[in-house]
Amino acid sequence: MTILKYMNRRAIKITKLLLLTNVLFLSTAYAQDSVAPEATAAEATLSFWDIPVLEEAFIEASPTDRKDGIPVGELGIDGGNKAMIVRLAQEIADDQHGNFDGLLIVHEGKLLFESYYRRGRINLPHPQASATKAYTAMALGRAIQLGYLTMADLDKPLTSFLKDLDPTKFVEGVEKITLHKALTMCGGLSISEDQREEFRKSSDELKGQGLVQALFENSEPITSASQSFLYGNFNPRLVMQVIDAVVPGTAEDFIKNELLDKLGITNYNWQTNDVTGLPEAGWRTSMTSRDMAKWGLLAANRGKWNGEQLIPEVFVAKAINRIVRQSDDENFTDYDSISNVGYGYFWWQADMKVGNKNYFSTSAQGGSGQYIILIDELDLIVVTTVHRLEKSVLQVTAERILPAFIK
Repeated sequence: MTILKYMNRRAIKITKLLLLTNVLFLSTAYAQDSVAPEATAAEATLSFWDIPVLEEAFIEASPTDRKDGIPVGELGIDGGNKAMIVRLAQEIADDQHGNFDGLLIVHEGKLLFESYYRRGRINLPHPQASATKAYTAMALGRAIQLGYLTMADLDKPLTSFLKDLDPTKFVEGVEKITLHKALTMCGGLSISEDQREEFRKSSDELKGQGLVQALFENSEPITSASQSFLYGNFNPRLVMQVIDAVVPGTAEDFIKNELLDKLGITNYNWQTNDVTGLPEAGWRTSMTSRDMAKWGLLAANRGKWNGEQLIPEVFVAKAINRIVRQSDDENFTDYDSISNVGYGYFWWQADMKVGNKNYFSTSAQGGSGQYIILIDELDLIVVTTVHRLEKSVLQVTAERILPAFIK
């Protein structure tokens, strides 16, 4: 054998070895016994934007069982293509998909993948933005399960549950606003910017049900035309008002005792609305990524948690399925691999295209990328926290995560 032939064969062997090493790295990147980053006691008191950025991403394909109510497994062993997911995680760590703070994947009821980046910490509640709306819907569902409301009540005038109002001052059509309409963002309220400014000046008069009274007095008349989908926080606030009116005690105590405590969610922040004094309904909550996964499991299991039916199955089915479709709202824009976007009870729906097939998804969504995405056909839950997004979380999920779980 000539020296040249020997060197060529040697080079081929080295190249194959490097390729194999690269594949093995992608499959086993980051030590399995590494410890998830935790915020210190001092950091936990900081504003989210003041949390120090992690020096190195945490990527774990065999999450630790923290005895928090979430079963764990191992990616690649209990499902999913490990190399594909770890490769995506490394790209996220390399700033290729926006400023992610966390990515978790639950498959067949087990947490198989857990990762944190930048300001993400396993024990740090992350701002949820509008994902809060989905939690508010679940709180209403809990009230139904306990008998404080019925499914038939969803189609009754919302005013029938609020006894402190003066209906003689309402604009025309207020009786058209039902819980069903409010939950689907179709309440129909229309308040001018000038009137909103007046509300801000007279906030002391809007405590309790005072805000609802003011809204129903100062809105444009409620008509069939006005009751089209309009995304915003008035509708969630109406729902929270009903929760507070029908449950014993306060809405805050009810949500804590009957929902959060049941789910084992203790490390959270659910702020109070400065005007009404009630829990915020559309934003201003913070949850850890693992607790977001619990909300996803609750929805995926149709309201059941640890064998107990916390929310009626029929209510969850309405919440997470498409009720509203046609709208000019920007949130309904279809693009690339995402189509047929719709809305249920404060939960979004969309079809995700992989190859020639569409997979139905439903999700709690918060601005910038706080998502809890359920793909029922694949028994898959994807949780993301993001503080600046460059590409849609739904697109990343459809293009990079779903293929790893499609057999």
